[in-house]
Amino acid sequence: MILSLTQPQFAPNLYDLIAMFRADRVILLDEDRWSRKGRTHRASITESEWINIPIKTDDKKKAIRKVCIDHDEDWFTPFWNGIHHNFHSAIWFDHFEDELLALFESARSSEKLIDFNLTVFDALLGFLEVDLSYELASSSDFDADAVTEVYQEYQSKNYIHRIENAQAVTINDPQIAHFAERSILHLLFYHGPESFKVLDLLK
Repeated sequence: MILSLTQPQFAPNLYDLIAMFRADRVILLDEDRWSRKGRTHRASITESEWINIPIKTDDKKKAIRKVCIDHDEDWFTPFWNGIHHNFHSAIWFDHFEDELLALFESARSSEKLIDFNLTVFDALLGFLEVDLSYELASSSDFDADAVTEVYQEYQSKNYIHRIENAQAVTINDPQIAHFAERSILHLLFYHGPESFKVLDLLK
C-alpha cells in the first residue's frame, strides 16, 4: 500500500497533489500541531507571494483540527486581491472568477481553519474535474505493516516529523516543474478544463 501523508491545505501545490494521486490512501494530518512554517493557512501564488489566513493567537499551539481563523482582522480583502492581481490575465481566470469568489466568500465564514480548507479543496478538485478520496488522521487507522511506500508533504521537514524512507515526488517535465511549487490555483487558471491532461502526465 502506498500512503500519502499531507497536512490539510486549501490549495496544495502540484507536488502534494500528485503524491495524493499516486497513493492508495491519502491521509490528512489534522492532528499535527499547527505551525506557521506549514501550508495549512497559506498558499503560494507566485515564486515570492503567498495568500494567507490569520490564525487566532491562542490557537497557535493547538492541533490543526482545533485551530480557528482570526476574523478580527480583514484578511479576505488582501487574500482575494492577491489572487485577482496575480491571475486576472490568466486565460481561464474569467471563466472561474465568479464561482471562485463565491466559494471563498462562503467558506470565509468558517470558524475553524480545517473547515475552510476542506470546503475549498473539495471545490477546487471539482473545478479541476478530478476525483480524489482522502481521510482525516483523527478518524482513520491503517495497518503500518501493509505500507510499502510513503509520500510526505513536499518540503515539510521543518514542521512535520520525517518518516524513514519516505519519498519525495519528482516532476521531470521542465514546463510543469517550473510552477509545481505553486498552489493548484495556478494550474486551474492557466490550464482550466485541460488540467486533467497535465495531471495525467504526472500520475
